[in-house]
Amino acid sequence: MAVAGLAAELGVKPASALAATLAGQGTDRVLPVGSQLRGLLPKGLVRGSTVAVTATGSGATSLLLGLVAESTRQGSWCAVVGVPRLSLAAARSMGVVLEQLMVVPQPGAEVATVAASLLDGFDVVAVAAAGGLAPSVYTQLSARARNAGAVLVALGAWPGAQLTLTVNEGVWFGRGRLRCRRLSIAVSGRGSAARPRTGQVWLPADPDFQRTLDQPDVSDVRTGRQLRVVA
Repeated sequence: MAVAGLAAELGVKPASALAATLAGQGTDRVLPVGSQLRGLLPKGLVRGSTVAVTATGSGATSLLLGLVAESTRQGSWCAVVGVPRLSLAAARSMGVVLEQLMVVPQPGAEVATVAASLLDGFDVVAVAAAGGLAPSVYTQLSARARNAGAVLVALGAWPGAQLTLTVNEGVWFGRGRLRCRRLSIAVSGRGSAARPRTGQVWLPADPDFQRTLDQPDVSDVRTGRQLRVVA
């Protein structure tokens, strides 16, 4: 079944139609992000924009899942294209509502066609860009997102992205098992988002565990027990 047909069968309302329905209500142009990300993205995810998620090491996939989690919790639909190793268990642990998520793990040479079709049916479409696309495709997909009122999230560098979030460090914390990850993130962009900023976020958010990091009996978690893993 074609991607567009599957989206219709699932009852996904096109992002373009949603934008038209909500026009003038003030919040129609923004999809929310979780509280742990609001310091870096106070405006949330702006419909029609392209956001690139990159990493100097690991952590890009964790950040991607963290970005879309709150939107799925509030009923928005998200699609992820070209990330064959995406773990649904990891997505759930980050707070993503799996019933609101569609994954196209291996689109092959049709990645651009698949992404373009999804942009008119989903609120957020994430596309792995690491393999490289023709220069014209970057422009066409960003324009498709803008016209549809969807958010295009690129996993990898994306020319012309309004925002670029770069994970500079990702450290897992846990005692007995991994509990949450601290990501150091730099944000840069164009236009009103041009002022660079940096910050740290915890994904998944686990306030109870984060409070224990200041207690002496778990100090080993912050030193010799730190674990670094690849996303």
